[in-house]
Amino acid sequence: MTHSDPRPQPGGPNRSELTLRILSAAVLAPLALAGTYVGGLAFDLGVGACALWLVWEWAAMAGALRQGRGMALATLAGVLPALVLAVATGQAALATLVLAITAGGVALAGVMTGRTLWTWLAGGVLYGGLLGLVLIDVRAGAHGLAMVLFLFAVVWATDIAAYFAGRSIGGPKLWPRVSPKKTWSGALGGLAAAIAVGVAASVLDHAVSPLFWIPAAAVLSVFSQAGDLFESSLKRHFGVKDSGHLIPGHGGIMDRLDGLAGAGILGYLVAVVVSGSVADPVYRLMTAQGY
Repeated sequence: MTHSDPRPQPGGPNRSELTLRILSAAVLAPLALAGTYVGGLAFDLGVGACALWLVWEWAAMAGALRQGRGMALATLAGVLPALVLAVATGQAALATLVLAITAGGVALAGVMTGRTLWTWLAGGVLYGGLLGLVLIDVRAGAHGLAMVLFLFAVVWATDIAAYFAGRSIGGPKLWPRVSPKKTWSGALGGLAAAIAVGVAASVLDHAVSPLFWIPAAAVLSVFSQAGDLFESSLKRHFGVKDSGHLIPGHGGIMDRLDGLAGAGILGYLVAVVVSGSVADPVYRLMTAQGY
C-alpha cells in the first residue's frame, strides 16, 4: 500500500501497531506460501474461504448486517456455487458465468425493490468471487505455482516498498480525496520494487523472456495499487476505518487482500484480452511469440 509521509498523522500506525503488523504478516505469509506450494484442494479451499470472507466483510461494510444477517448470508450463497464449480470441474469460464449471473440477479433485486444495498452486495459478489476464481484457475494452470508466487511477490514488494518509501520520503499526495496518506513517492517506490521482482524472475527463469516478466511486474504493481485505492474509496464511502478486525494490526481480510484483488482480477482480465483465450490465458500470454 502506498502510505504517508514521515510526519506524524492522526490515525497513522504507531510503533506498536507496526510491530503487530509485522508479527501478523510473519504468521500469514508462510501459511499462504505453504498452501500455494501444496496446491490442489488445500489451496482451493483456502482461497475459497478467503473469498467468502471477503464477501462477508464487503456485506458488513455496506451495512447488510445492520439489517439482519440474512442479506449477508444470501450474498455468500451467491458466490459459493461458482467457487464449487471452479474447484470441482476446473471450468473457470463457466464458473465466471455463474458468478456473473448471480451478481446480475442480486443487482436486479436491488433495482426492482429500490434498495441500493442490493446493488452494493452485487459488487461484493463479483469482488470476492472473481478473486477466488482467478487464483484457483491460475494455480491449476501450466506453471501455476510459479505464476501465483510471482503475483504474491509483486504485490508484497509493492506494498512493503510503498509503505516505507512513502513514510521516509513523503512529498505530494497521490490522491488525497480518496486516501490522504498515500504519496507519489510511495507509489513510485512500490513500482520500483515490483520491477526489481520482475528482473529477479527473468534471471531465475530463462525459459520465459524478460519482455514478459518485467512489464508484467510493472503492470501488476499498478493494478495492485489501484486495488488499494479502490478499497480506500469504499471505506471512505461507508465511513469505516478497516474492513474488519480479523487480523491483528491489519484490520480485515479485505485490508490485506485489496492489492492482490486489484492485481489478480485486472491482471487476469488483461491476460484474457491480450492472449485471446479464456483457457489458461496467463500461460498463453507467457509463451506468446515464442517466449
